[in-house]
Amino acid sequence: MTRKINVADLPDFDMTEHLPDDEAIAEYLTVVLEENDPALLAAALGDIARARGMTEIAKASGIGREALYKALRPNAQPRFETIARVCAALGVKLVAQVAHA
Repeated sequence: MTRKINVADLPDFDMTEHLPDDEAIAEYLTVVLEENDPALLAAALGDIARARGMTEIAKASGIGREALYKALRPNAQPRFETIARVCAALGVKLVAQVAHA
């Protein structure tokens, strides 16, 4: 007999638990960037900032912690300046590649 699982009983997935080092962070960002979804990029940067410590990233980027949470929430549309400052605070850079058809 098949046992039914209630979705509400499943544990929440937290991406921050899967970002232990710079290599994992870079790989995660690379996959997210391939999706061409600005809201997904903002959410991924939020995941990474939470993994590293939002207060620390806020200080390093010069953006207030509350404003950073707001800018990097899912479905946010942060300005490129915000993305660039957060990337610099995280120690990562965005790289352009030739797009293949």
